[in-house]
Amino acid sequence: MSDTPDSAVQPYIEQHRESFLEDLAAWLRIPSVSAQPEHAGDVRRSAAWLSDKLRDTGFPVAEVWETPGAPAVFAEWPSDDPGAPVVLVYGHHDVQPATREDGWHTDPFEPVVTDGRMYGRGAADDKGQVFFHTLGVRAHLAATGRTTPAVHLKLVIEGEEESGSPHFRALVEERADRLAADVVIVSDTGMWDEDTPTVCTGMRGLAECEIELYGPEQDIHSGSFGGAVPNPATEVARLVAGLHDERGRVAVPGFYDGVAELTDTERALFAELPFDEATWLRTARSTAASGEAGYSTLERVWARPTAEVNGIGGGYQGAGSKTIIPSSALVKISFRLVDGQEPDRVEKLVRDWAGSRVPAGIRHRITFMPATRPCLTPLDHPALQALARAMGRAFGQKILFTREGGSGPAADLRDVLGAPVLFLGISVPSDGWHAPDEKVELGLLFKGVETTAHLWGELATALRRNN
Repeated sequence: MSDTPDSAVQPYIEQHRESFLEDLAAWLRIPSVSAQPEHAGDVRRSAAWLSDKLRDTGFPVAEVWETPGAPAVFAEWPSDDPGAPVVLVYGHHDVQPATREDGWHTDPFEPVVTDGRMYGRGAADDKGQVFFHTLGVRAHLAATGRTTPAVHLKLVIEGEEESGSPHFRALVEERADRLAADVVIVSDTGMWDEDTPTVCTGMRGLAECEIELYGPEQDIHSGSFGGAVPNPATEVARLVAGLHDERGRVAVPGFYDGVAELTDTERALFAELPFDEATWLRTARSTAASGEAGYSTLERVWARPTAEVNGIGGGYQGAGSKTIIPSSALVKISFRLVDGQEPDRVEKLVRDWAGSRVPAGIRHRITFMPATRPCLTPLDHPALQALARAMGRAFGQKILFTREGGSGPAADLRDVLGAPVLFLGISVPSDGWHAPDEKVELGLLFKGVETTAHLWGELATALRRNN
């Protein structure tokens, strides 16, 4: 059990509520848009602001770490308990571009609080979810009477996540000794909805490629040569048609090798969620669900690997007709990967598959982009159970489990540091990440504060080292 009394946490949080919101609003006013060069100075200013604030919070170490791109922030607060586990919290301080003309009802970088919500770019993604750790650790100390956290606490807050984290893995590799941890907490995720607190247990990986096919050295007349030479556009269509079998499974030989089937327990936990397919389809702007046979919609998007055609091109695209055999065609494909799949191996399988299907007279080139590995934490891991207990104490109800179909830098942290990754987020789908009028629900934001106040004691008990 945690050493943090439940009754002592809420009064401390309420006492510091207004100053916490004022500080968060000040941070949100910094337009730290990493994707736009004109905001490079603002991203740097955001890192300096956070470093100063973490030092004010009590972290004895708070540093700005330079990268070839935007800076990251590192902070560290050792525990005076020699058996304390080491916990690393990940988040990011950069944000998506935003202007009033995008459809915002208020200035995106002038936060507004109304109806229990704070509106502003970064309120949920991800400044709000980073910042709740500052009040959470102070509430933890106040409630327990400790002078240091129950865990050896570290933070690494990236400055380029919204630009694809181009330098993050290299940073983690370079600073692995400083970032070493027994467990990683990613606070850049969300819950099922306002009434259903959940913990995410994993994310899929991603491998992307572009397959280009080349036939004649130039476009040629389809009347003079059609039916007598191979057509790159036709062969691209054949590749796409052969990507899946009749049951919706990816037809690349060996693609499913190593993929673990969902257990009965996992399927039952997914089924507990209040999922309404009709509502989900409206969100997807689709009229029907589809995919691999034998799996529910949630199972397909969270726990099964996929191949999706992202675009096809080749030949004449203008108005009217142009009767040619095009000289080239291409297809862009993305593969979502699950635990047990290695991106390098999937790349080789796809290269072999595509190469074997290209006929004589067609040259091909396959280009793969940098991949992201999948990340999954077992349901019975003691750190995951500690997180669920902490969140359950804050929310006062049962915590359910989800996964996410997207990808992120979590796998880099797991792979380089050799530590399990947990996902702690309080954002909900209505928060509008990357969209106009992004907001955070203040009630949930303070539940995040309360969760972290309990979490460090729960993790200390669950993972205590035997020194």
